[in-house]
Amino acid sequence: MYSALSMIYRGMLFYGYFYLMCLPILFIWYKSLDKKLVWTQRIKRLFAIVLLFTIISVCLSVLSTFDIIHTHIWAALPLIFGFLFANICEMLIFRIYAKRAYSKLQQLQNLKIIAITGSYGKTSIKNFIAQILQQQFNVYATPRSVNTYKGLVADINQNINATHEIYVAEAGARQVGDIKEIADLLQHHYAVIGKIGHAHIEYFRNIEATIKTKFEMLYSTRLLCAFVQNENNYPETILPQFAANMDKIASYPPKIKDIESTLEKTSFSLELDSVFIPFTCKILGRFNIDNISVAIMIAKKLGMDIKALQTAVSKLTPIPHRLQRIDTPQKVIIDDSFNGNLEGMSEAIRLASLHDGRKVIVTPGLVEHDEVSNISLAQQIDKVFDLVIITGDLNAKVLDTHITTPQKIILKDKTRLEEVLMQHGMQNDLVLFANDTPNYI
Repeated sequence: MYSALSMIYRGMLFYGYFYLMCLPILFIWYKSLDKKLVWTQRIKRLFAIVLLFTIISVCLSVLSTFDIIHTHIWAALPLIFGFLFANICEMLIFRIYAKRAYSKLQQLQNLKIIAITGSYGKTSIKNFIAQILQQQFNVYATPRSVNTYKGLVADINQNINATHEIYVAEAGARQVGDIKEIADLLQHHYAVIGKIGHAHIEYFRNIEATIKTKFEMLYSTRLLCAFVQNENNYPETILPQFAANMDKIASYPPKIKDIESTLEKTSFSLELDSVFIPFTCKILGRFNIDNISVAIMIAKKLGMDIKALQTAVSKLTPIPHRLQRIDTPQKVIIDDSFNGNLEGMSEAIRLASLHDGRKVIVTPGLVEHDEVSNISLAQQIDKVFDLVIITGDLNAKVLDTHITTPQKIILKDKTRLEEVLMQHGMQNDLVLFANDTPNYI
């Protein structure tokens, strides 16, 4: 009798716990998500495993001879064992998935792979290479900012096929060894090591570790040529690790002259085979000439002739949110919201200074940089803009202190940004969104 009552009580205890606590909390969590939960295969497996352990836990709880206090232990076991078992399953599944991606690339003998890394500018270089090469080849480039090992594995398995002739992949890193892992997967034929700086220095701790990580791109056994930004001063201590491929390094950009970089266009002449070749495009920013030049060099290596290169460069379209010019009836908008480094923001400010009318900047400053960099940014802003809208608290104090000439508005609530711009904006204003996403996105 006691045993039966005890089993009934334990069952009631579980169902009360489950229906009155777990389900409401789960429902509140689901409703509070900014982006609704996508029921991927991984999420389905996780919930299935946790449900299985929940059923096992209920059975053990009801049938056990433990007292009621010990019964509470069973309530926590489904989550503990469920997540542990799910993680083990996902790890084993991913290893199979990664091997499949590696094998797929090895089997596609006619596929040329170009891998790009650097502290910043990776996405722009990737897009310029893809846009130029697609004039002559069937090109596939990693979407958006897919640049991690897991992201690339998924991209290869889902999107690469035998019709592709060129695969352009972006490689990011947060610690030493990340790029090597990607290089071992891709076994790329061409590499680009863009400018290396202090972006994301919080992950690498020092510039030496950053340089070492980026140069892991040289580990590919199929490497034909690695284009390295010529401003990168790499220490001699890293060279022995990459001795096998050091002779395959080519610096970029080559000699450049006749540079014109305005709010309307960019033109320059690039030395190719000892002859200066003129190029013109609608891409904004002096630093983008370096990015375009390495794309030209790779395309030339792959057999594109000069006339085809000139035509392809003239057709280049801006990368969204990276010095993207948007003309409206009332204003000129420069959307540079995905640019978070001092060099890029400095160039955006220089371009803004060429505008004849009033100039407005919306920025939180440099998010992943030190105070010295933000002071330098503030001093440049102070000389150019008529209205400065500082968003967020992170750098508000240092920007407010060092910006003295223009009108300033510190905006902690970004939902009011459109309202503030309407109140303080004027016809023919230039509005620069620097490292800050505009409301129209």
